[in-house]
This record gives sequence, C-alpha cells and structure tokens, in this order.
Amino acid sequence: MTLSELHTPVLIVGAGPSGLMMAAQLLRYGIQPVIIDSKQGPTDESKALAVQARSLEIYRQMGLIDRVLEGGKAAEGLSFTLDGKKAASLSFNNVGEGQTAFPFIHLYQQSKNEKLLLDFLTRHVCPVYWETDLVSLKQTEKSVEVNLQNSGHAITLTCDWVIGADGAHSTVRKQLNIPFSGDTYAHEFYLADVELLNEEINDGFVHLCLGKQGFSGFFPMAEPNRYRVIGNLPVILEKKEGLRIEDVLPYLQNVSGVQVNVKNNYWFTTYRLHHRMADKFREQRCFLIGDAAHIHSPVGGQGMNTGLQDAYNLAWKLAGVINGRLKQPILDSYAAERMPVAKTLLNTTDRVFNIVMSNKWYSRIFKTWLMPSVLKFAWNNKGIREELFKRVSQININYRNSAISLQISQSTKIKAGDRLPYLKVFDEKKQEETDLHEWCSKPGFTFIVLGKLAESDLFMLAKWITQNYPATLNFFYLPPSAKNLHVFETFEIDSNRVKSLIVRPDMHIGFINDKVDMVLTDNYLRNIVGFMVHS
Repeated sequence: MTLSELHTPVLIVGAGPSGLMMAAQLLRYGIQPVIIDSKQGPTDESKALAVQARSLEIYRQMGLIDRVLEGGKAAEGLSFTLDGKKAASLSFNNVGEGQTAFPFIHLYQQSKNEKLLLDFLTRHVCPVYWETDLVSLKQTEKSVEVNLQNSGHAITLTCDWVIGADGAHSTVRKQLNIPFSGDTYAHEFYLADVELLNEEINDGFVHLCLGKQGFSGFFPMAEPNRYRVIGNLPVILEKKEGLRIEDVLPYLQNVSGVQVNVKNNYWFTTYRLHHRMADKFREQRCFLIGDAAHIHSPVGGQGMNTGLQDAYNLAWKLAGVINGRLKQPILDSYAAERMPVAKTLLNTTDRVFNIVMSNKWYSRIFKTWLMPSVLKFAWNNKGIREELFKRVSQININYRNSAISLQISQSTKIKAGDRLPYLKVFDEKKQEETDLHEWCSKPGFTFIVLGKLAESDLFMLAKWITQNYPATLNFFYLPPSAKNLHVFETFEIDSNRVKSLIVRPDMHIGFINDKVDMVLTDNYLRNIVGFMVHS
C-alpha cells in the first residue's frame, strides 16, 4: 500500500507507541494499514520509561520479548526520601512471582519501544509515511475521506476506518469535535536524561524524593549510570525562558539531599501535565487510542502501557470485521471496555499525584510521619503487595461487565472477562513444561478444555472446530495429572469435572462453562462475539 493509491482499509494517524502497536497487531491478522505521522521520524527522546508486565506479555505473544528484556532493565525497588532523609526502601525482587512470566517493573524507554515496533513493521513491509499531516476528514456510512499533506503535496485518500493515535493534541479528535474533558495541573515540571557520577543512588532502585520545595525522582535506565530525572520547577523558574539543567540542579539537590554530579546531559525539557479524557473513544468509523483518548500524570508508569493495550484491544476486533469473520457490533465493545479503564486510571493517578504535590499542613504531616509506616506495612503484607503489583502491572484489568463476556460457571476466583492467568502447564505427551499464555501465542481465539474427556468426545470436538471455525479457533486440551493439579485448583475444577474456556485474542477469557457444550459454545461465538460462519 502506498500513498499514491486511493483507498486503504485502515489509516492510522500517529506513529508513537500506540499507533505502531495498532499497525503491528493488524499486520498479525493480515491487514496492511497506512500509518502516517507529522514528525520527521521516530523519536530519539526517551519519554515514557516503564513497560509493565501486561505489555511484556503482549510483546511475548508477538515474539519480541527477548529484545525488550535485553534492551532494558528491571527496577530493583523503590526508595523514598523525605526532606533529604531515607524514609522507606521497598524491594521489587520477584514482587509479582507466580502472577506473570515477568514479575517485575521493566525500564525500557519509549524510543526503544518505537524502534522495536518500527522494525516489526519494516519486516512486514509496512512503511511509516513521515512528515504527513491529516488536514481534514469527512465520514459517510461506508467510508472516511481524508485530506493529507505530504511534502507540500495534497493527497485525498478514502479509508474504511481511521485510528486517531496522534497524541494529546489529536487532529483526529478535533476533526470529530469530541471534547477532551479535564484540566491542567498547576505546576510546571522538568525532565532530563543524564549520566550521573553518584554512587549513592547507583543501586538500580527508583529514588523518589519529597521535600518542602516539591519532589524529584531518579529512574535508572539500562545504560551504565544513565538516569531519567524528573521534578517540579520552583515558582521562581516557571516563567523563565531557555532553562538549562544547571538552573534546576540547586533545587534538585535541595529536594533530594544528593549532591547531583552530571557527567553528560542527553536531553532536558520542561512541560506541564494534564489529566484529560475524550468524551467518546469512537465516532462512526473513527477510533481514538492512547494519548489521543486519555492523558494523565506519569504516576505508576501507566500512560504508554495503557495506549499499547488500547491498540491490543481494538486491533483484533477491527481485523475480524475487515476480514469478514466478525460482525460490526463487536467494535462497540472497544469503547465499552477501555473507557472505564482510562477513567479509573485518571482518577487513581490524579489522587496520588495531588498527595505528592500538596503542601497543605495535613499533607505534610501525612507524608512526613504516616506515609513511611504505611508503605512499610503495606509492602510487608504479602496480600497487599500482590494487589499493588497487579494494579501497577495492569494484569488485574478485567472486562467482566463487557457485553462479549459470558459466564456459565459457578467459579468465583476466575470469571469471564478476566485476563487468562499465567499458569505453568506440564505437557505429558511432549514431556515438557509450557504455560497457558504460550497456548495463546497464535493469532485468533483459543478454546481450552480442562478435565477428563473420552477419546470419542475429543474427536467430535476437534471435528466440530475444523468444520465450523477453521483457522480462527486454536484448541488445547489438558487432562488431570499430578503435575497440573494447581491449574485445576486455580479454576476450581473438582475431580471428574471439566471446564471449557474461550480465550480472546488479547488473552482475556470471553467464555467459561462448567462443561463442554458445543451448542452453548457455538451460541457464544456466533451470537455474542458475532462470528460469521460461512457454510
């Protein structure tokens, strides 16, 4: 597909992490999109830093995980300093053990994420058209007509669908007249990528420092002695033009209690933070993902990850519609599932951020006297620590209330809409260990049966899948065995019972049934998901 052609099934506006992930996911399903960006090329600025476990699971499914792990580093822990004195130190050592293949917070900057995804697009012969602006768009019931500007040339393109992944100032969102409700935080902030000669913080920990003049943070990066440093600008510097890192160093040192020794400064910028969310994530044939749909404070390293997962959620649904396998109503579930996630995230990060930035007397008392004890108590409690990891890593996000989640089961722990738990599985036939997520590595839905089935029933099931859902429903069967008891306990399956699951392409469970019933399974796939089964 080239810009000289007149039509494309999908136009993606914006080649940041969300737009690139959207293109990469569509390519996995055989859809060749057109992706444009007004920038001259990919960013060489680090920008977002944390890649959470849920995003690492996506990269694993795509076959890219080795590069991500090699190119980044796991944070060792979190250290809190109050007025220059260490208040709490929380180790991240295997904090999410048993919950995911990636029980840590991985530091792998946005520029590396973009390069990784760009390489994926290149291997699939999908170029990004840089220096290309969206000028206007006009929708009809069947298509979208867009006017583009590329190197001074006007281009008119028709598209079946448009994805707005063009950031906080999204042209797509503005063209659709969708309000971006929210506000701007009062303070101005600075961000720097630096090489430091400071042994006292060179321990692999994230160092967060709170003081009377605000806050600062040191985030280790994969390169030796390299750090992301952030903080709020003092009022005296907020309106000053041409700020350099030397201007903020005295304040950084005052808040952190560290004599910061900068060897190399690779990037320094100042910015304001916003918390906003689009009133709609879809308008007819146009969708918003990532920062075009929601922006918030960087608390917890959630922003880039949420955008990646917006794309992950939408891509399989859109690909199914374009490929003629799914009916269009499936697309309604994108906004229905992702808007509550974004809203919860905005509210949570807003509350935490306001506590961090508040200088009111009661906030000072809380941060100075109560917060260290609360943090230590919470972190030493295994249950609380696990819940905190689930929230930060985003593995706890569920779509239980989604119209495409169907629970026909008495199970109380795991329900339709939940992310498929990460459970190791011993394959008795191959005599090797695998896991449930590995079973879902191929594009498409995955049908899993847990429990004892007669050979004749297995044969009938496999035949039914081949006849009705070839190439769209991958099948796995796990009979009871001593080495897999934990799987059956997790899914609350008694002896001599079975359970059947349909796992969506994004590794969320769509359907759970306490038996194997092809009529009910077929009803779920045809009438709830909207499969178009061709006779």
